[in-house]
Amino acid sequence: MPVVTLPDGSERRFDHPVTVEAVAADIGAGLRKAALAGRVDGQLVDTSHVIDHDVSLSIVTEKDPAGLEVIRHSTAHLLAQAVKQLFPEAQVTIGPVIEDGFYYDFAYQRPFTPEDLAAIEMRMAELAKADQKVTRRLMPRDEAVTFFKGLGERYKAEIIASIPANEPISLYGQGDWVDLCRGPHVPSTGKLKAFKLTKLAGAYWRGDPRNEMLQRIYGTAWADKKQLEDYLHRLEEAEKRDHRRIGKDLDLFHLQEEAPGAVFWHPKGWRVFQNLIQYMRERQQAAGYEEVNAPELMDASLWKQSGHLEKFGENMFLTQTPDERLYAIKPMNCPGHIQIFKHGLRSYRELPVRFSEFGKVHRYEPSGALHGLMRVRAFTQDDAHIFITEDQITEECVAVTRLILEIYRDFGFEDVRIKFADRPPKRVGADEVWDRAEEALKAASKAAGIEYILNPGEGAFYGPKLEFVLRDAIGRDWQCGTVQVDLNLPGRLGAHYVDETSAKRTPVMLHRAIFGSLERFFAILLEHHAGRLPVWLAPVQAVVMGITDRQDEYVRSVTETLKNQQFRVESDLRNEKVGFKIREHTLQRVPYLLVAGDKEVAANLLSVRSRSGKDLGTMSLESFSERLRIEAESRGRRTLED
Repeated sequence: MPVVTLPDGSERRFDHPVTVEAVAADIGAGLRKAALAGRVDGQLVDTSHVIDHDVSLSIVTEKDPAGLEVIRHSTAHLLAQAVKQLFPEAQVTIGPVIEDGFYYDFAYQRPFTPEDLAAIEMRMAELAKADQKVTRRLMPRDEAVTFFKGLGERYKAEIIASIPANEPISLYGQGDWVDLCRGPHVPSTGKLKAFKLTKLAGAYWRGDPRNEMLQRIYGTAWADKKQLEDYLHRLEEAEKRDHRRIGKDLDLFHLQEEAPGAVFWHPKGWRVFQNLIQYMRERQQAAGYEEVNAPELMDASLWKQSGHLEKFGENMFLTQTPDERLYAIKPMNCPGHIQIFKHGLRSYRELPVRFSEFGKVHRYEPSGALHGLMRVRAFTQDDAHIFITEDQITEECVAVTRLILEIYRDFGFEDVRIKFADRPPKRVGADEVWDRAEEALKAASKAAGIEYILNPGEGAFYGPKLEFVLRDAIGRDWQCGTVQVDLNLPGRLGAHYVDETSAKRTPVMLHRAIFGSLERFFAILLEHHAGRLPVWLAPVQAVVMGITDRQDEYVRSVTETLKNQQFRVESDLRNEKVGFKIREHTLQRVPYLLVAGDKEVAANLLSVRSRSGKDLGTMSLESFSERLRIEAESRGRRTLED
């Protein structure tokens, strides 16, 4: 008879097989009511799951992250049930959980409308209120194929037919509706209390453009109404902060069909982009990096030797010359840096050798995946490769990690999470080499005092890595920087140094990026700061304007003086009311607005306002210039104008 061991180590003994729900009830009525699923020996199961032998069990509630996933999975099924009731001719396909929600794809004779979405959501609420019991049953594969064909669900039948014949199929039912699913699900629809359908989109069946187009309904689901409201507020805030909208409003950049996934930088946007590069260049020089530049176009044989062509070839742009020589546009900078390291004899005394490059790389991304500056095909990396001995791994990883965290603080990111990504299924190098690389990176993480989350199987194909994830102003996470320990590529490409015994040794190479993609980091900054970039980064730091044309000469003189001090300042001499000018430049997120009337000119002063609308009073040009200088040097600290 089963003995159930609970997370606190206590045991519950039963003289007969019991369900997870029964164990929860045995612990307490409150837990039984809160139970959404169970975790039996580490595996998620329904509360109806029968325990007939000794197990370890934890009850999953809405407070458990897995509980939220069960809620979302179940809400996707609730969506499908509602669609089938309202639109019986619609066919259901798949409905997985995604970040912050779920979606379900449908085949239907006409496009769904926003009005349909509202009706579906209302029916979902009715079904949830009905508190229908959710049941699970197993069915042989071929019988399941016949069953769904009988329902007219050819997509479901096709999915089931692709499953091995000896594998039983699990079906979940609620009310009069049945769906194919592995589960688990909530015990009843009444557990689904907070959900919202968010948008409609198109999607190809099984993600293949050669297949028919389906209709995808997206939704979100949470444990309670408060969490749902908070999420919808974040969505609303995210829409306001969309970098594509800000980029257009502030005239920073644009994208167009003739160059998919590539950016047309406008003067103000390029100014910010170059500020990012100059900042990183200064930090890297101070940390002992030497800047290099490698060709963008190299013979494909080099990429074959490195392993990129085999492991990454589908994402590379290849071109063949008239003499039939195959070239690749570089998707990464590492092979080029290894060629530079190899050029000449290297001694162990020279290590570490730190090469950095603001390298333009190209990677093929499907057109449907492109998204503003966040996902592009042509982008610039703040890439670096550090050549070291194995004995130097810990010290160098610690130094790199500290540099990365300092730089993120300068840009206003204090909340940084770190993930450890180990060997992926597709990789180069022997397992014992990977063992050494992973252990070395773990030792370095410990020495740096880093606490990390394991991200299994997500390492690069040549080595394990640390991933640095930034949390922005509205709680979204962005993976940016990486540190990768590589014991494979230097050897594959023939890099070596001479050790203290005059023997040739293969160096370890650390791959390091902090911004990652400068284009993407630019977008993250715009959204994090809602376009109100810190003064030191802002494309225009101040605008000088007069009240009438009598102040034009004074405005020109002030502007010229500030420009000569290397500040990014413009004048506005248009024949418009000063209130109109102030509103316009405030919408342009210019940090400081300097206004001069007759009184200010006579006293050689300026009336200063911040973009937040604060009146900072009058001050001399010298005083304002000093204020601007302090702010321009205040990287990472709260600015005076805010």
